[in-house]
Amino acid sequence: MAKVLEKQFKMQAPGGQATPAPPIGPVLGQHGVNPGQFIQQFNERTAKLNGQICSVLVSVFKDRTFDFEIKSPPAAVLIKKAAGIEKGSGVPHMEKVGKISREQVEEIAKTKLPDLNATTMEAACRMVEGTCRSMGVEVEGA
Repeated sequence: MAKVLEKQFKMQAPGGQATPAPPIGPVLGQHGVNPGQFIQQFNERTAKLNGQICSVLVSVFKDRTFDFEIKSPPAAVLIKKAAGIEKGSGVPHMEKVGKISREQVEEIAKTKLPDLNATTMEAACRMVEGTCRSMGVEVEGA
């Protein structure tokens, strides 16, 4: 018999290093997911990401079991890593905080492509470039 889906929710957690401490534990608890079980399985499946923030889509079923799908890290996290910056600009149209190359944009787009609603690599690159603009990061060679 198929499981009946009760609810789905998204959250972000550090790959391989999640703990039941806030904010992860309370979010899981309020949706009826056992935090200990979830964190053990999540850390096993994301051990290779080693602290990199990744998005997770959690599905909770009527019988209180759960399943989760790990998505690629947010584009902003990948851009900050590529540019070597701590955070984006508060005034992105006036104050630039870093630069990344067109090749780095393409690499980020390749990573994000399965989770984006883009059909071509060029469209995915343009989405990543838009995120760069909104963070105050310049794209060289664009």
